Amino acid sequence: MTAIDAPSPDDNVLGPGQFGAASQLNPYTADGWAAGGSGWSAAGSEWSVPADEWAIRPRSAAEDAPAVTIELPILRIPTEDLFIPSPREAADELPPGGRIRSNADRWESRYVTKVVVADVIVGLVAGFAAFAARFSHLNDLTGPYLLASLLMPLAWALVLLGNRAYERRFLFVGNEEYRRVLNSGIALTAGVAVASYTANAEVARGYVLIALPLVTALGLAGRYALRVQLFAARKRGRCMRRVVVLGYERPVASLCRQLSRERYHGMEVVGACLPPGRPAAGGQTALSVPVYGTFDDIAAAVRAAVADTVAVLPCPEMDSAALRRLSWELERTGTDLVVASALLDVAGPRTSIRPVDGLPMLHVDRAELTGGRRVVKATFDRVVGSALLFFLAPVLAGLALAVKLGSKGPAVFAQTRVGKDGREFTLYKLRTMYTDAEQRLAELSGLNEHDGLMFKMRNDPRVTPAGRWLRRFSLDELPQLVNVVLGQMSLVGPRPPLPTEVAQYHSDVYRRLAVKPGLTGLWQVSGRSDLSWEDTVRLDLRYVENWSLTFDLVILLRTVTAIVRSSGAY
Repeated sequence: MTAIDAPSPDDNVLGPGQFGAASQLNPYTADGWAAGGSGWSAAGSEWSVPADEWAIRPRSAAEDAPAVTIELPILRIPTEDLFIPSPREAADELPPGGRIRSNADRWESRYVTKVVVADVIVGLVAGFAAFAARFSHLNDLTGPYLLASLLMPLAWALVLLGNRAYERRFLFVGNEEYRRVLNSGIALTAGVAVASYTANAEVARGYVLIALPLVTALGLAGRYALRVQLFAARKRGRCMRRVVVLGYERPVASLCRQLSRERYHGMEVVGACLPPGRPAAGGQTALSVPVYGTFDDIAAAVRAAVADTVAVLPCPEMDSAALRRLSWELERTGTDLVVASALLDVAGPRTSIRPVDGLPMLHVDRAELTGGRRVVKATFDRVVGSALLFFLAPVLAGLALAVKLGSKGPAVFAQTRVGKDGREFTLYKLRTMYTDAEQRLAELSGLNEHDGLMFKMRNDPRVTPAGRWLRRFSLDELPQLVNVVLGQMSLVGPRPPLPTEVAQYHSDVYRRLAVKPGLTGLWQVSGRSDLSWEDTVRLDLRYVENWSLTFDLVILLRTVTAIVRSSGAY
């Protein structure tokens, strides 16, 4: 049997509905077609596609296919001479054990190379910056430190390698990568201290105190810059993993919506396999992706959809024996297998796999909401908050003067909010509304653009001209540094709610009050008012369940880019 050869993997694959009514192609078998970045254009019953992006072989004359014409820049070929394979037939055409070379393999390899190069540059910059800051000239005494500066990139890369900071499962998304870089910096510092003590060596402490913290800080900044670049590419649909999801229709649809909304995860759902008895391949479903059959068709679906990952959602049909057989089947093609946990938004250090008689058990630790780590977080909040308040005091004074001159009323707005464990406190903000804003809220309640408990209007008439500018760059939140220093708030945490909002909480949402509210948080850096109430709660609960000092540092870094974008700030 002959078929259309897919081109070199690219980021785009045409799905059902993209061929148009004129072509009369089966939407299920049509998914075997892969297109390059230039895409398709329709004209009557003809389709145009760049010739250099397709390799086409004639179909057998005995086969039957719709009479549709494909128009290429150089060649016109009627599709009655072409055959589009079904998933199972596409799988049959691959050699036994043949692996589909995915685009993910290529971009992931390039990304790891960029990370290594960035770490080498970071090592050089940190080493020579410390040398230049500590020593004014080169002589016999400073020669060893020049050599140390030259060897710093190698030492830094080796320590990162030892901490598994280059493993792909820790890259691309999540905070584990940053935690391993931070641990590498601590390990390198400890190694230098132990080595100098053991060898009884005279080490210039100024050089060490500059070089090692600097290489750690620059290492984190470099990884973050590469991550920002990667997320920008993913927003354009590049650097994505092509995923076939296995599960029931409703959870599959929910996962499709979430991954489509949060593209930074780098997973694009290109197909699904449903349990037996559900809509067959090409049948009517509520899914936005094609259905390739049942659980028995997963390997064939992977080949037909040119997928590189299979995601298995919780379902009773996929027990341990079925998952084991599926993993063996996917092994032959080099396809990754990921199994979703039934526990939502609990990940990172809280989860670990512990084998029990050969059966992998997911162990979930208790959320660290008290104890030593809480003390570290509180100390970090107050020290950094006090420093920021001291250095930003002139800026705050200038902004307060602008608010005062822009409209009548006090420059600082005080409002009662609910904090940790339901305790109320007075929150401070720069006033961004007219003084009669609370009285006018009732007449505007029908114009609420938010679907939850919060009232949000993109063009709220109660906001002053100065207040609109302050909100755009979140400068009105700066007085909350006073709340941080007083211990009522944290630098990072869930949004501080109003008492009227808390009065309408259902039981799950009260979990947001298990930690201190934050000046910034996961909600603020993920879209703010553009998010639905459901997403707002989900993000806040994700932070509560997975918080750590590393997580806080990442959110603080993301806050800078969120302020520049001013997305959802109104």
